[in-house]
Amino acid sequence: MNVAALLVEAYSRVPDSAARVLDGLDLDALTYRPDPQANSISWLIWHLARGQDAQVADVAGTEQAWTADGWAERMALPFDDWDTGYGHTSDQVAQVRMGAEDLLGYLEDVHRRTVQYLTTLTEADLDEVIDESWDPPVTRGVRLVSVVDDDVAHLGQAAYLRGLIERM
Repeated sequence: MNVAALLVEAYSRVPDSAARVLDGLDLDALTYRPDPQANSISWLIWHLARGQDAQVADVAGTEQAWTADGWAERMALPFDDWDTGYGHTSDQVAQVRMGAEDLLGYLEDVHRRTVQYLTTLTEADLDEVIDESWDPPVTRGVRLVSVVDDDVAHLGQAAYLRGLIERM
């Protein structure tokens, strides 16, 4: 397996896992928060998709699906088009009230674009330094692994919330 195929395999698990988390949940369940400071499933899935969209588009040199494919207009969230949810307040988390179909549709669009990019990469591409503001500087490969790692962490949080909801 080459490195591009390995990354595609890792990223392909994200929409599949998200679909399992979202399956059968209504808007009340998707926006449930166990306390006022907690994130909801809706926010977590939106945020992981936005983070992947923004960061992969940045390293690929393309426009984000959020704006290019009309998701920002369709979802009409009260945030700047470049907002990915990083650092959101409790009130901002509460404003993300997206249904399962829209969340999955956006994530699948982001995934399609991500895979399209990943299949073009060579090992040399992954070694290229793309951000020198860190010590050590960040390579394309490290950034791409960081993004999928963040996605998986948020998927785990969303799955845990689903379990809480099912037990209530």
